[in-house]
Amino acid sequence: MLRCPRSPLRLRLCLCVLLLLLLLLPGAPGHGGDAGPGPGAEKTGSRWAWPAFQGLQERLRAAGALSRRYWALFSCRVWPEHCEEDEEAPAGPLAWGRALLGQQYLDILTTWYCSFQDCCDSGDCRISNNFTGLKSDLSVRLHGQHLAQELVLRTVRGYLELPRPEKALVLSFHGWSGTGKNFVARMLAENLYRDGLRSDCVKVFIAMFHFPHPTSVDLYKEQLTGQIRKTQERCHQTLFIFDEAEKLHPGLLEALRPHLGRQAPENHRAQSPRSIFLFLSNLGGSVINEVVLRLLKAGRPREDVALGDLQPRLRAAVGEAPDSGFGHSCLVKENLIDFFVPFLPLEYRHVRLCARDAFLSQKLLYTEELLDEIAKMMVYVPKEEQLFSSQGCKSISQRINYFLP
Repeated sequence: MLRCPRSPLRLRLCLCVLLLLLLLLPGAPGHGGDAGPGPGAEKTGSRWAWPAFQGLQERLRAAGALSRRYWALFSCRVWPEHCEEDEEAPAGPLAWGRALLGQQYLDILTTWYCSFQDCCDSGDCRISNNFTGLKSDLSVRLHGQHLAQELVLRTVRGYLELPRPEKALVLSFHGWSGTGKNFVARMLAENLYRDGLRSDCVKVFIAMFHFPHPTSVDLYKEQLTGQIRKTQERCHQTLFIFDEAEKLHPGLLEALRPHLGRQAPENHRAQSPRSIFLFLSNLGGSVINEVVLRLLKAGRPREDVALGDLQPRLRAAVGEAPDSGFGHSCLVKENLIDFFVPFLPLEYRHVRLCARDAFLSQKLLYTEELLDEIAKMMVYVPKEEQLFSSQGCKSISQRINYFLP
């Protein structure tokens, strides 16, 4: 049984052997089967011995040149990002060109290699960048967040399509719990990477889980920067998610500065790296709710609430937050955050849609009356209007369990 090589070097040796065997098969160009001595030729010390040896040398030299040529062609098929186009090699003494082995032979070798190793047009099969899927998920699965839908899709797609980005893309998600911040972060991971949150190119940090002890901040800084550096070395496109960002120690936020600012031109690689940093926070949630409530009372449809209605007050609220170092960090004060993304409070109709999606995801039957029952179990604020769900769509799945047999 043929064992598959685990490195390009072993694969190259294997390819050379295959090509050499083909050259030495009867009927191959330059093969001595048809040019050998006749029945009356002498045996030992014959005048045929030296020409035969010369013919073998010629075939071996041609095999070496041909294997190098086909290795270049084959590697361009498998590793296009490292491919350097060269001019067609001149025909050797055996007059072998690419046409003799042909496209079919290259296809066979490529299929064989790709049967045990990742191959794809992008050069890194861990990265999918499915913007069509992302647009669909944001419009179909995310409810009540027209601002986040438009802003996230536009900024992420625009950034990843830049030929040479000068800095990382930094987005800060703000809003009450249960409004969809983590949901959108997961959508990004699922649509940008083949393995979603499990991808080698994605790292998730939860403030109070990964960095619980303020006295260990120096150790955390070393671990955090080390993980970021290793992930960026491993992948040319990375995603870093920081949940509970308002609880991050100021020292950790300061340690992120070199990774978020603009890169000096001399630090650019041949293939410019791309990094997206997401900071998820409840900061500014109350301000967002106040602005939306005021606009709704004034008769403005929810879908007409614009980013300009929220951005100034949201930035101010984040920067003035008294109990968090996030607003006083270099991220905010040095404008390292590209966009503050507001997540609006969810209404009764949005909670019903979340309940419906939860039933569908579990392949359970539901009725409109059942969706109303679940939506009514949530607490709504303010006390007079009772317009916004205080927990958004959080814990909807658990509430569905109350109605299961």
